[in-house]
Amino acid sequence: MFMIFKKLDWFFKQYWKRYTFAILALIVASFIDIIPPKLVGMAIDEIQFDTLTMERIIDLLLLYGALIFLSYTISFLWDYTLFGGAAIMEKLMRTRLMHHFLRMTPTFYSKFRTGDLMAKSTNDLKAIATTTGFGILTLVDSSIFMFMIIVVMGFTISWKLTLVALIPLPIMAIVMHKYGSIIHERFMKAQASFSDMNNEVLESIRGVRVIRAYVQETQDEKRFNDMTEDVYQKNLEVAKVDALFEPTMKILVGLSYTIGLGYGTTLVFQNAITLGELVSFNVYLGMLIWPMFAVGELINVLQRGNASLDRVNETLTYPNDLDQPKYDKHAKSILSPNNIIFKTLSFTYPGSEVQSLTNVNLEVLKGQTIGIVGKTGAGKTTLLKQLLREYPGRKGTLTISGVPIEEFSIDQTRAWIGYVPQDQVMFSKTIRENIQFGRTNATDKEINRVMEMASFLDDINNLPQGLDTKVGESGVTLSGGQKQRVALARAFIKDPEILLLDDALSAVDGKTEAMIINHLKNDRQGKTTFITAHRMSAVQHADTIVVLHEGKVIEMGPHQDLIDTNGWYSRQYKLQQVVEQGEVS
Repeated sequence: MFMIFKKLDWFFKQYWKRYTFAILALIVASFIDIIPPKLVGMAIDEIQFDTLTMERIIDLLLLYGALIFLSYTISFLWDYTLFGGAAIMEKLMRTRLMHHFLRMTPTFYSKFRTGDLMAKSTNDLKAIATTTGFGILTLVDSSIFMFMIIVVMGFTISWKLTLVALIPLPIMAIVMHKYGSIIHERFMKAQASFSDMNNEVLESIRGVRVIRAYVQETQDEKRFNDMTEDVYQKNLEVAKVDALFEPTMKILVGLSYTIGLGYGTTLVFQNAITLGELVSFNVYLGMLIWPMFAVGELINVLQRGNASLDRVNETLTYPNDLDQPKYDKHAKSILSPNNIIFKTLSFTYPGSEVQSLTNVNLEVLKGQTIGIVGKTGAGKTTLLKQLLREYPGRKGTLTISGVPIEEFSIDQTRAWIGYVPQDQVMFSKTIRENIQFGRTNATDKEINRVMEMASFLDDINNLPQGLDTKVGESGVTLSGGQKQRVALARAFIKDPEILLLDDALSAVDGKTEAMIINHLKNDRQGKTTFITAHRMSAVQHADTIVVLHEGKVIEMGPHQDLIDTNGWYSRQYKLQQVVEQGEVS
């Protein structure tokens, strides 16, 4: 149960001053809180023996008032320091998670669903933060504060009465341990169920238009109701055990009260203790209620925190499957990339037995435009992703300026690249902010220039708020062609050394495509560009066109040479020309 503190020792070592001060202040405040019951007992004894004077009453009241003020001040300090530490823990863990998410490869995201990651970033982090705040409070109060009360009861009143009144404590320890084990198991299941529900909600929101188009609203609501019912039932199972803590503690505390009052009265009649001491003893028994409850709360909090930490650590310890670490300290660096050479390069996706690329040989000189075409699933996107270094499993070599790409840091290679994927990602911000994602300090003048390159100026002028138009969740307010051109502008404004356009012109018409290609030829002089496409017109201007079939290069060369060979490219180009001419006529 206490293993969670061992797992979090890195945090407590880093903030040991904060927690040392908080715990010491908490102990001092607890010690101050023990004094007033003793004053009450003294006052009752002085009343009983008729020795209480007005001066004595004033002294006791002043002392009592001073203790209240001192307790309030110290309690504020430990509360602020301790729970401030919990907030720091949550911030640190959230930062670590986000850093981890940004460094992970697609393999990671195929294993962990988005809803599960969201649950770990919210509910689980809250449970861990509670452990480092409320958990420390209950740990101190259920151990040190309880020990202090018991010692005062034993030394200043009666050890016999104290030991007899605390007979229920061992029973409590056994019961609490049993409850804690059950809560850990049930809380893990509840959190997993919450993750599933999160994922279901996310998928429903993303696919709401498809759900409506297929009239699946009722079925989706039923699925969601089933998920929420499962979450409810599993959390209800946790709540059932939770609900046992308080009545169990009340029974045991009530038993202590009964024993203490019955045996204490006997000791008063025997003159072993005074009436004032019996009153003080019962006040101390009342003060023991919270430390006893704290034992139950401590077990509850630690078990929840431990379960959540295990879930979060499962994510944080998932390794980056790219073989980069050995190069991190001694990564090579060059000012800008020159020639790019793929030599007998083969690639298989993790978990697959089918090669997506086989013995690809390609030399790209700085400033060249490379067109990549082929049937769906031929390996076009996979070839581009070798430059992005998203997956392990590559065989052969890929060099930039004669240096194997693995010997550069990932940050450097990706800093050279501007990437427009097949599925454009739009952030729920304005068009200006989406384009500035490529370069945060870009001015409106520069934005207008790249929008012209992406043939988006006419569209922006027709939008109600121009550049300040919000695109909505995932760009829902934009058409497919508009999203594609905003994504192009975002890549253009970065002015990258290597531009990867992965079927990035598929949603625009032939005239718009020709305008964008013309801008690319004029503005990308001296810089390398890769274009994958299904329309041959998008790549016919390229210096070299690569034709892929089942991951293999079956044709390569400039447009006219490929036309003359009368191969796949030539047949596909002529077929598309016939279709386009038919559409025009």
